[in-house]
Amino acid sequence: MKAFRILAAGLAGLSLAAMAHAEGGAAHPHEPKGGWPFDGITGQFDMPSVQRGYQVYREVCASCHSMKLMSYRNLGEPGGPFYDADYPNANDNPFVKALAADVEIQSPTPNDVGDYDFRPATPADAFRSPYANENAARAANNGAAPPDLSVITKARHGGASYVYSLLAGYPSDEAIATREVTPAQVTTPASDNGTPDDPADDVAEVSEPAVMQTVIDMSKVHVSGYEAADGDHGEAGILIQPAGQYYNPYMSGDTTPQYEGDPRHAPAGGFLAMGPQLPPGRVTYNDGTEATTDQMSYDVAQFLAWASEPKQTNRKSLGLPVMIYLGILSILLWFSYKRIWRKVEH
Repeated sequence: MKAFRILAAGLAGLSLAAMAHAEGGAAHPHEPKGGWPFDGITGQFDMPSVQRGYQVYREVCASCHSMKLMSYRNLGEPGGPFYDADYPNANDNPFVKALAADVEIQSPTPNDVGDYDFRPATPADAFRSPYANENAARAANNGAAPPDLSVITKARHGGASYVYSLLAGYPSDEAIATREVTPAQVTTPASDNGTPDDPADDVAEVSEPAVMQTVIDMSKVHVSGYEAADGDHGEAGILIQPAGQYYNPYMSGDTTPQYEGDPRHAPAGGFLAMGPQLPPGRVTYNDGTEATTDQMSYDVAQFLAWASEPKQTNRKSLGLPVMIYLGILSILLWFSYKRIWRKVEH
């Protein structure tokens, strides 16, 4: 009986894995060229990049996405992108104060007449949310609530590489086109007086007006990091992009119903409500860095990786000395053990 239960559990797991694979045929997220500087035991964040990433978030992402777990003071704390040793208390950091003051938030306490005024944020305030609640977020985005980005790199498989790949992975303009489609004629009830003997008199053919479709030529889409099992990328067909949705090869989904081609070679990815957000030059970096799509995607992904673990720098700085200490302690304990028990036979 126990063996039967183990076998049944294994088969159920394989079935679920197969279903997940079928529904989630997204391309594997890939790292930027050179990898991430914060990876590894001694890896550290590239703070100029994190600073630029905050600018991208502030000017682009913050209009739709919240970061409810972050406060402005976190930006100026040790390990933060705007930390200043002269101001160990981030609430006193003048630069962080200025960043917070650029944002107006609703006061949590009413004024003399019972209304809630808006005031400049302070370092102690949480990042402003673009919407009052989830229902408001859905109403403003065709029913799709933008996810909170506080720990998005921890919540998504691939982490920062997923964010980077998704933002930089939209098809280029040369791959996207529109076409006019005329639906086949359909039959609708006629206004004449038909008879049971002649049912054809009861219907009339009416042509529907032509509609415009957005289509993607997959032969012009390069999906980095994706290789189908048979080596075919499904690049020969046309992908129909639903209205209000956008194709991205790194978004989990199933493109088979929208693919005009061999369904066995449907392209990787799926559709999401967020369109391309980082065209070249979308922001003007304060340090003069060229704002290409790849650069902005890299910077904001690194900022979100920092936001998901703002204490990583301190943790790694402390972790190495602790490991060295434990190594020395282990050696001393070993020699002590050998000396204390040297006359006792084991």
